[in-house]
Amino acid sequence: MQALRVLVVVMGVMIVAGTVALGVALSQRLGGGAAAREWSLALDEPPGTQVVAATAAGDGLALTLRGGGAERVVVVDPRAGRVLGRISVTK
Repeated sequence: MQALRVLVVVMGVMIVAGTVALGVALSQRLGGGAAAREWSLALDEPPGTQVVAATAAGDGLALTLRGGGAERVVVVDPRAGRVLGRISVTK
């Protein structure tokens, strides 16, 4: 009877530990445990260019730029640190 009690306690501890480990793994995969990463990106825009607006676009970031030419939107990928595309707005 004593062995059965020890077995039940050990199995209970293993279930709780497994549940906690699963919760930690899921939260890290969903981004809850990931620390914010700093990044930098040179857009290579002409002098006088100003960022008018920044909007989340899926996994990217859409930057509306004015000055230094036609108004334009540049979509960047912050994770990879690269420009995904440019849209020029002409009148």
